[in-house]
Amino acid sequence: MIKIKQKIGVPKYRQIINSIEDAILSGALQKGDQIPSINTVKEQHNLSRDTVLMAFNELKSRGIIQSIVGKGYYVASENVNVTQKIFLLFDELNSFKEDLYNSFLENLGGNIQVDIFFHHFNKNVFSKLINDNVGDYNYYVIMPANLTNTNEDIKKLAKDKVYILDQVHDDLLEYSAIYQNFEKVIFNNLTKALHLIKKYKKIILIFSKDKQPQGMLKGFNRFCKKNKMSFEVINSLKNRALNKGELYVMPDDKSLLRIIKKMKSSNLLLAKDIGVISYNDTLLKEIVEGGITTISTDFNKMGQRLAEMILNKELVKVENPNSLIIRNSL
Repeated sequence: MIKIKQKIGVPKYRQIINSIEDAILSGALQKGDQIPSINTVKEQHNLSRDTVLMAFNELKSRGIIQSIVGKGYYVASENVNVTQKIFLLFDELNSFKEDLYNSFLENLGGNIQVDIFFHHFNKNVFSKLINDNVGDYNYYVIMPANLTNTNEDIKKLAKDKVYILDQVHDDLLEYSAIYQNFEKVIFNNLTKALHLIKKYKKIILIFSKDKQPQGMLKGFNRFCKKNKMSFEVINSLKNRALNKGELYVMPDDKSLLRIIKKMKSSNLLLAKDIGVISYNDTLLKEIVEGGITTISTDFNKMGQRLAEMILNKELVKVENPNSLIIRNSL
């Protein structure tokens, strides 16, 4: 099954890969079939264990073979056209993460398989997903969100195969990343809108410490203190009565829907009585209530740049661009 030729200019580990791919394409190997062990290939062709392991690891990272502890290696997929596999770990799926994901796929090109996972802000789920997939992928794109001590799991992956997405904590600074500087973004964009914000009596940030980045809270507090504004930080709109002259800054879309509903039931007018600044722009926010003011990073650009970094093997840190879009709600 495995053929190794001398002096043909093709590395021996690559000849192992080609032999197994050819066997799958010809039908000699099918999904579920066992392939020769590392030791068998090593001894039959007088190769080093590292050479055989390199070939098996590449096939494994592409999802073509899988190892079963105590049994050996088996054919996991007959799709030998997949040249690379990427592990993509998001915190949760929403409309703007979907934009990021679609942009990422569009800019990767063909023959690259992306498997998407979600940890839902649960550290145990995060750890299990990382540990269950060590060595199975060519690259790992990881969104740690505000989970702590994530490097305990991420350090088990090869450093040059890891890309951190969105938030970069102090213990993840050694990894390549494309990220948002949340403290700077909220401070700078609120400052741009200061002439409109000043007409409100109080500015309120709806902030969930379980889901939202601490940098956002720091930037908000710094803006309010610098401009001597009356401000408050709350974790939910539940059981809260709205008062005229309040401006709400809200990172999540559920809060946006709740505040619009509360305004309608209280006969309060958007912008005139209650101001709203939402995080992360979507098509819906362009339309609803005549338009919602947003502070947003460019998720399409983030996906495009991430794809470029992986394709070009760039080991860099990139701050993603952001913008303030002023609409009717301010």
